Amino acid sequence: MKLPARVMTIAGSAAGGSAGIQADLKTFQELDVYGMSVVTAIVARHPETDKNVHLQTLEAIEAQFATATKQVGVDALKTGMLFSKDIIEKTAELVSGTNATTKVVDPVMVGKLDSKLLADDAIDVLRDKLLPLADVITPNVPEASYLLNGRELTTVEDMKQAAIDLHELGPNYVLVKGGRLKGEAIDVLYDGETMTAFEAPRIDTENTSGAGCTYSAAITSYLTKGHTVPEAVRLAKSFVTTAIEYGFSYNDMVGPTYHAAERMKGEAHTIKVEKLA
Repeated sequence: MKLPARVMTIAGSAAGGSAGIQADLKTFQELDVYGMSVVTAIVARHPETDKNVHLQTLEAIEAQFATATKQVGVDALKTGMLFSKDIIEKTAELVSGTNATTKVVDPVMVGKLDSKLLADDAIDVLRDKLLPLADVITPNVPEASYLLNGRELTTVEDMKQAAIDLHELGPNYVLVKGGRLKGEAIDVLYDGETMTAFEAPRIDTENTSGAGCTYSAAITSYLTKGHTVPEAVRLAKSFVTTAIEYGFSYNDMVGPTYHAAERMKGEAHTIKVEKLA
């Protein structure tokens, strides 16, 4: 029996189950890779103090990482919400010392309801220490804007230039996700030479919590299966688009994407792929 690839997520825990390591692990399971997690913070709003982000200690983060790598090993990893400068520095140290052949960085900064998921003093260390270690980074439009010192991004042309400029920070590939713009859901991928657009229909739903985490986790999973980066992005965009298509909610709040949708329902939409000038 061929064992599944070992994939680690270093990210925040979302108590509601829709995002963070919960979304990552659900995605890993659906795509038949063995998921492990390092919890950097617990995201859960305390009913009395209203505190929403509860950071883990650096010791706890290092212990989780050491346990997983010693007991299981790691072929690929992805990072999500890291929040603080100290945690990002520790994560960069751990990532740079691993034997993982695939590294995906999702530079999580803002939650679905605009909740703050990155401290103000942490952007520089994220930009300077973690992004250069990545095979692929996956910022959405607001995150790309933050990384580029507040530059306004409102069009696909803006996204293309952002991808070019972010590539200069050191990652091998930059995927700028246009899900928050108007029109079709277009993402652009740049590798230093080639710009590729991935287009899916925009789905009229509010139930998209965890979509970004799911997307980056799916990219990581497909890369461990031997797909090229462009093909991994196409497959992952199909996976997350289908998950969004069948997203749901248990109440009047923003609900999760449905991670089992592609397995249960089949591919919802064909992803259009186009090389751009």
